[in-house]
Amino acid sequence: MPEITFAIRPEYGAPYCLADDPRMQTLGNWMTTDISIYKSVCLDALATVADAEAGRPTEPWDSDNYEVHFSSSAMSFQNKWVETTHGEYTITEAREAIEDYWRFLVSIPDNPDLIREFRPDLPEWQADLLQWEDSWKRPHPYRGKLF
Repeated sequence: MPEITFAIRPEYGAPYCLADDPRMQTLGNWMTTDISIYKSVCLDALATVADAEAGRPTEPWDSDNYEVHFSSSAMSFQNKWVETTHGEYTITEAREAIEDYWRFLVSIPDNPDLIREFRPDLPEWQADLLQWEDSWKRPHPYRGKLF
């Protein structure tokens, strides 16, 4: 699979991506805008792709900017505001890209000035994982795989 490189724009604190393949650039753009820097949203994306790949029903993807659909074989999206921004990917392509994006997000150091109410004793990603599991009342499908 062609590589997508992720980074943070220091002047804005916002993620961006670069890919040689325009198709993968579009997928990267979806992740950097819809998931952004939020590990909890990336946990949702990972769970959705895992559930879809396993043939389990998935929750509708909630987004202000995109209509996103997951099935056992594919993931597709359409930007609600820009008609030409859309993509369709195999579920394997989507899974691998979202896994890479998770690795990127957890590599970003936690903000030491951020005051967190839920489990401030843990790294942010671990607290988000516990909160995700508490909210959904199940172990995250990636527990034991990526974390």
